[in-house]
Amino acid sequence: MELERRYDVLVAGGGVAGVAAALEAARGGMRTALVEKTIQLGGLATSGLIDVYLPLCDGNGTQVTFGIAEELLHASIRYGPGTIPPAWRRERDAREPARYRVKFSPAAFALALDELVVEAGVELWLDTLICLPVADGGRVAGLEVETKSGRGLLRARCVVDATGDADVSHRCGAPCALGSNWLTIWAIQARLERAQQAAADGTGAPLYDGIRLGGDNAGRGAPDPRAWHGTDAEDVTQFALGSRKLLADHYKALYADRGEAERHNQFPLTLPSMAQYRTTRRICGQATMTDGQHGQGVADSVGLVADWRKPGFVWEIPYGALLPTEIEGLLVAGRCISSEGDAWQVTRVIPPAALTGQVAALAATMAIERDTTPDRLDPRALQDRLRGKQIPCHLADVGL
Repeated sequence: MELERRYDVLVAGGGVAGVAAALEAARGGMRTALVEKTIQLGGLATSGLIDVYLPLCDGNGTQVTFGIAEELLHASIRYGPGTIPPAWRRERDAREPARYRVKFSPAAFALALDELVVEAGVELWLDTLICLPVADGGRVAGLEVETKSGRGLLRARCVVDATGDADVSHRCGAPCALGSNWLTIWAIQARLERAQQAAADGTGAPLYDGIRLGGDNAGRGAPDPRAWHGTDAEDVTQFALGSRKLLADHYKALYADRGEAERHNQFPLTLPSMAQYRTTRRICGQATMTDGQHGQGVADSVGLVADWRKPGFVWEIPYGALLPTEIEGLLVAGRCISSEGDAWQVTRVIPPAALTGQVAALAATMAIERDTTPDRLDPRALQDRLRGKQIPCHLADVGL
């Protein structure tokens, strides 16, 4: 190995879940490292151009998700446009755009994430690929990585898998399950009409113009019926090429209809630099969230998340959903926690990713303080620490 480092908490993946985990661990006094394969934090929210910070409220005026998840919502609009609906607390049966959420500029969000992580004292490893987990007597003890400096070993007392694809868990041998995706692309474009609107309104906000093509969560609108899993190299390559072809075909049709000169008035500006999968691989955890569990209490709940599609549907997240089976020293955060079916659609988005990132890091911190592993941690002690941070764990905590 060309290099070796030791940490308390090592976070794999610099998306929103990984950032939240790194912030919580570092602020809690842990020597913390965050490993990210690109040179930009934020994952799908930034590199993936998924530019909506979905609701922290239930659509009926009650906030259910707090902590770093709320902090990051405000950070997403620090350097760019975006407005939280001022009347979200008075809304009832509200559609998603009227709830406690915001639409942001991915580039602006990336700048704010840099600041937060650096200020917290997190040691960043950007442009760094995770190769293999390192085990010590059946316990995850670190990650072997590939950097511009060569192959390295990052050891840690506790590891958080925030890769979005359960890459660390899978390579450790943890049982996992696959999701399905349909061809889609979100991109950013320039349009003369939006520039004219911005000039007329006296604000630059309309200049930001997103375009979305392809299938939705259920595959509606997809150009073909194929389901993609996103867990092998050929799949990722063909998905990326196919999604970009959707956009190219869109502009070809547009220019054919309006004339060749239209390419000066409407054209792509920014393409996603990562595949825009929704659900790829997730762990089969010690507990699994599943359909129909909204509105139900969970004894080991570590936080609340709202269904961004349907007002009034709020879920408790069990601590066991963050714990892979058969593996010690490892926690999971973000869209690859143990959640299946429609529940996976609820938990795969930004607010649950941030919440579970913070929870995972707090659990890691407590496990280190107690010289134990996260799977042996008493969830009641974790719940007490969360409440001390003003993070409710049960529906009753917010009056639901």
